[in-house]
Amino acid sequence: MKSVKEIATETKILDKLVNFPKCKELAEFLFLDEELKEMQDYANNVSIKRLGYNDHGPVHMRQVAINAIKMLTLLKDAGIKTSLENEETGTFEDSMCAVMMAGIMHDLGMMIGRQGHEEMSAMLAIPIIDRALAAVFSNDIHKRVVIKSLTVEAIVGHMTSRKIHSLEAGIILIADGCDMTKGRARIPLAIHNEPKVGDIHKYSANAITRVSIHHGENKPIKIDIEMSSEVGFFQIEEVLFTKINSSPAKQYIELYAGVTGEERKCYL
Repeated sequence: MKSVKEIATETKILDKLVNFPKCKELAEFLFLDEELKEMQDYANNVSIKRLGYNDHGPVHMRQVAINAIKMLTLLKDAGIKTSLENEETGTFEDSMCAVMMAGIMHDLGMMIGRQGHEEMSAMLAIPIIDRALAAVFSNDIHKRVVIKSLTVEAIVGHMTSRKIHSLEAGIILIADGCDMTKGRARIPLAIHNEPKVGDIHKYSANAITRVSIHHGENKPIKIDIEMSSEVGFFQIEEVLFTKINSSPAKQYIELYAGVTGEERKCYL
């Protein structure tokens, strides 16, 4: 059974895709896929209960998709073309399909473990990608090949361990880093009392109270982060900023962060 948060995030995704009917159809197909749901739940079980990490399950994956859809839309509004558009191999909606699918499946590899989970995620996602694309683009093999390739690039590239080249994969890299609010740390903080290596990720994420993504003053995308204490800067500087620096989308990003009530620090 899906949680209230899962249902809420799915509704947000579908609402944001109302002008992209094929992409919306693809999302609806994935939300009904029982195997994908079980894989996401088990990935979260391994991440939280076995490894003591933050949430890497269905809510996180859906939130990354939401973040990516927002950012890609802001780029479109600013007149920035995606890699598929610039290369004349696909449409903006094709790019949106790849970004949405990559977001929803990028952490499936956590079912197996943390090390190399981005490659494992791609391996586990490919059969689901194939059947989803076959259902929605049954008569267009070109779109199936292009969207699949881009989706896989975005999945394997979301940890900065592999150089990525498309704007779309770069958006997923940043969208993943933006899901850092305290909700992701709530469960592991509650069930793990013994201090261990990696706790800084939980405590720093727990200090992040708000992440907003909207139009920037000087660039298409502004990421504004509010935190309750300075420990949150670890999450920004060691996780998000590293991802932005490795992303082909870096040139389009403004990044601000600060403790509530204090002046924001401008990173980009």
